[in-house]
Amino acid sequence: MAAKLSSKVYAWLDERFNLTPLIEFMRHKSVPVHKHTIWYYMGGVTLFLFIVQVTTGILLLLYYQPGVDSAYESVRFIMTKVHFGWLIRAVHSWSANLMIFFIFIHMFSVFFTRAFEKPRELTWVSGFILLALALGFGFSGYLLPWNELAFFATKVGTDIVGAVPLIGGFLKTLLRGSEDVTGATLTRFYGIHVAVIPAIFTVVLALHLLFVQRQGMHEPEYVRTLPPERKKEIPFFPNFLLRDMLLWLIVLNILLFLAVFFPWELGFKADPFAPAPQGIRPEWYFMFMFQTLKFLPGHILFLEGEVVGILFFGFLGIIWLLVPFWEEFFPAAKNKKFMTAVGVIGIIYIGVMTALGYLL
Repeated sequence: MAAKLSSKVYAWLDERFNLTPLIEFMRHKSVPVHKHTIWYYMGGVTLFLFIVQVTTGILLLLYYQPGVDSAYESVRFIMTKVHFGWLIRAVHSWSANLMIFFIFIHMFSVFFTRAFEKPRELTWVSGFILLALALGFGFSGYLLPWNELAFFATKVGTDIVGAVPLIGGFLKTLLRGSEDVTGATLTRFYGIHVAVIPAIFTVVLALHLLFVQRQGMHEPEYVRTLPPERKKEIPFFPNFLLRDMLLWLIVLNILLFLAVFFPWELGFKADPFAPAPQGIRPEWYFMFMFQTLKFLPGHILFLEGEVVGILFFGFLGIIWLLVPFWEEFFPAAKNKKFMTAVGVIGIIYIGVMTALGYLL
């Protein structure tokens, strides 16, 4: 009876949405199996953590009230009065950090395996845009509890944005809504965090997934040159998908462990008239840039050191965005050892500067 009913439901849907070609596509879609197959799962883990972000974010929105007189109090209410509210907030915060962490892993794995090469240039570009948007998620969401650390960290962060030549003053005022960090800033960050960035992120993510599905998984060069009989593949559905979901379950357990044993603290309510507390620093994913700016001298030639640092990181961001097109301008980019060295140097630099940011 149940099988007959499900068959009728499927026939009804298939008649209207033509599902059969999609199901046939999934049945015949396969994933290469080789020593680097593990990196294929990093994108799926990132997608899972984004789903966790959306789910927990919606639950928090049911109680959160933006405003200077209500934001901190509503978060405290969530953590102390709402059943498992503290857990939802901790999961939301930890999943945000883990999502950015896995985006970095996914990005560098794509770089080292040269999965950005033709015809996947736009897949890399869309992935880079997703990374930038994820960082925007972190920056905009940090202020929403309206606690002491978030207030002064946002003040420092928007001051850095204000140092951008030509358009810095405009961007700073646009983000803050006034000359200083006020309730208008909180309202704007709330709108950016829950509406603007999610809308853009969803569109770009859909394009990114569409590119991956249309072009398939990238095969390293040593796999592409193998004769067909020596290549190994597994069906995407259900084999690869079930393995991916098993990894999701492992990540979920790690996420819950972090949320339970290392809950996200609320701290003290922000007081704009109080002096900045000691040890104000950004989240770990901004730390390498923050520490670099601290090391720069006050002036470099005729420019302020902070301005030089901002221009430097802006230039590096554009260069990194254009990685798939390096070969057209830099012949050395065709050399695998050169590209590997670039990636290793980048990872070492980010790691060392991040560590120094917490140690010094």
